[in-house]
Amino acid sequence: MWHKLAPALIVTRREVRDQFRDWRILLPILVLTLFFPALMNFTAREAVSFVAEFGAAVIGDRLIPFLLMVVGFFPISVSLVIALESFVGEKERRSIEPLLSSPLTDLQLYLGKLIAVMLPPLLASYLGIGVYLYGVYRQVGWTPEPVLLIQIVALTTVQSLLMVSGAVVISSQATSTRAANLLASFIIVPMAMLLVGESMIMFWARYHVLWWAIFGQILISGLLVRTGIAHFNREELLGRELDSLNFKWSWQVFWGAIVGDAQSVSTWLHREFSHTLKRIWLPLILIVISFAGGAWVGVQQAQIFRLPPDLLDISNIQEGFVQEIDGFETLRFFSVESIPLVWMHNLRTIALATFFGIFSFGVMGIIVLMLPFIIIGYFTFTAAQAGISPILFLTAFVLPHGILEIPAIALAGAAILRLGATLSAPAENRTIGEALLHSLADWVKVMIILVVPLLLGAAILEVFVTPSVALRMFGN
Repeated sequence: MWHKLAPALIVTRREVRDQFRDWRILLPILVLTLFFPALMNFTAREAVSFVAEFGAAVIGDRLIPFLLMVVGFFPISVSLVIALESFVGEKERRSIEPLLSSPLTDLQLYLGKLIAVMLPPLLASYLGIGVYLYGVYRQVGWTPEPVLLIQIVALTTVQSLLMVSGAVVISSQATSTRAANLLASFIIVPMAMLLVGESMIMFWARYHVLWWAIFGQILISGLLVRTGIAHFNREELLGRELDSLNFKWSWQVFWGAIVGDAQSVSTWLHREFSHTLKRIWLPLILIVISFAGGAWVGVQQAQIFRLPPDLLDISNIQEGFVQEIDGFETLRFFSVESIPLVWMHNLRTIALATFFGIFSFGVMGIIVLMLPFIIIGYFTFTAAQAGISPILFLTAFVLPHGILEIPAIALAGAAILRLGATLSAPAENRTIGEALLHSLADWVKVMIILVVPLLLGAAILEVFVTPSVALRMFGN
């Protein structure tokens, strides 16, 4: 295995040597490595001195690790600019033809570029972390715990890999540096949101959650690297001069993927739609496993965040349900007007999961769909703590409409996962656009034929059947 990847280091050495010759790359790295840690040391010293006057030393203790993370992040931000230039920049400078004509394989060429882009900024980031730690120790005497330091270094590494892998994919598929820089917003904006989330975790000192952030970024980075390798084609890179939107061609490919070559509805259902279901069986298994994991997470959270005991008094719960039964006829919820509200709420959730799933290889889409199951797990365990049978609780509140809603969500999740994962899988005899359009066609077929009708039926049951069953069962 090593002898196959070793030639990639030839490209890495070439790229790193060229980077160290360019002062426009070296100067920002040096400034961010030396000046920025000094600025953060000054900020940490002043912050600790200020909060100490008000007896709030804990704020200073939480601020210093956050600044440590920031010091590690800013040098690797340079890697984004370098990565965006990796392929399309050389193409515009007409220096990529000799490299592409070398005997290196596409995998070796791609990995060589990836390592070269990430290595210098990442080393500068490690140096900046060291400079900051030395300065803050000299000024305020603070030293990080070994686990926290490992987490910061791991976060810096995976964030660099995440940014670089995404930028290299953009650079290998873009037709100009300008287009690559514009597409970089799809990296910058999510990374900014990620940093905000990580900063909140650090200020709350929930450092164990950082391991999940590290794991998630490793997962996304691996998918991005796989995407770049799957769709890297040196001949296409040289031959592609301009990308243009061809709506007519897109519609023809999309509609052809939906109808196929079927001549009747029965033939279409038997052939095309059945093939679609076969293509999502593996994502469906993964979705079911993730739903079970979501319920387990809900149970774990219920053990940590407990409801007040008076809210769990079974006699109060039964009394409240008896009162509801007495006023059953006047309840506004049991009306036809509520059905579209429930139905559209579920459809909006599916649309939101689809949107996030497209830009995260389906991962964020799964997380969105897992949220109801986390809530179910939480309240099922909470009900058990109140002396209510979990089976009784699920039968009353989940099963009546869940018999349709849960399969609908699972099918939608499988279609979203396949749609999001399309980019990470090589498509034989298809371009990236064609592969996406075919996956989108499968998503539409599953939504229209199964998910939308099932959710409508679930909304009807949720409005008329579930409340009635819950009231009657708990009233008795």
